Amino acid sequence: MSEKDIDELSGVETTGHEWDGITELNNPMPRWWILTFYATIIWGVAYMIAYPAWPLITSATQGVLGWSSRNDVKAELAAAEAAKSDYVAAVASKSVEEIIADDNLRTFATAAGSAAFKVNCVQCHGSGATGSKGFPNLNDDDWLWGGKIADIQQTIAHGVRFAGDDDTRISEMPAFRGMIEPTEIKAVANYAASLSGFKFDPALIDTGKTVFEVQCAACHGENGKGNRELGAPDLTDAISLYVHTEADMERQILQPQHGVMPAWQQRLGETTVKELSVYVYSLGGGD
Repeated sequence: MSEKDIDELSGVETTGHEWDGITELNNPMPRWWILTFYATIIWGVAYMIAYPAWPLITSATQGVLGWSSRNDVKAELAAAEAAKSDYVAAVASKSVEEIIADDNLRTFATAAGSAAFKVNCVQCHGSGATGSKGFPNLNDDDWLWGGKIADIQQTIAHGVRFAGDDDTRISEMPAFRGMIEPTEIKAVANYAASLSGFKFDPALIDTGKTVFEVQCAACHGENGKGNRELGAPDLTDAISLYVHTEADMERQILQPQHGVMPAWQQRLGETTVKELSVYVYSLGGGD
């Protein structure tokens, strides 16, 4: 049996390992550390027995306690659904006017509508519902079809120019290319631009006003304030989906753009449409 190698300075046995004149001392691990290490092993084995642990081909070991995080999540979701079921039933059974008149129900419907808006509407109207070119800002008071809560519900439910819904909102401005002379197009575009606060040529206003009264007033009104029954926009507030300059105005008269909004009631159901209506109404625009 070989003699133990003892370090002269510390008096501790070495392991026999040496590197560049430095030897490794064979100090034992502290007892508390050893006991803790053994305890973690015992804990690990007990955990594998008690809880799901080992993956199998199509599942995992279930554990003797039968616990499952999936079951916990299902139970929490079921509890949440049960908690809101009364509110959902109330929204389903009441009109949008009754919903906004009830503080608790309005709060619930606004929160639910906000969630539905983030999933279905932000792609066009933006996360803040401020819209973009071709998509309306839902925070202002400029509503083609009216901003009362029932008007909003009708628009969301049946859409705009949506071919799959017989009750969809329909308004189409005719293309005046070929219907009136190019000089008249230029003149009426300048007149409409003057109503909207855009730059315009004063020399064309008188002619443009005459053309407007003959060709445009039937829908937009004699004063250009629009007509919500027809979905004709107000030309006097400088709020527009497609027009921001006199040149844009002229292009819109020659070959107008018409957007399409889906009929959401077919996809989401009447209750969710009510919730969306209350949320949009809560943004502060409308009537």
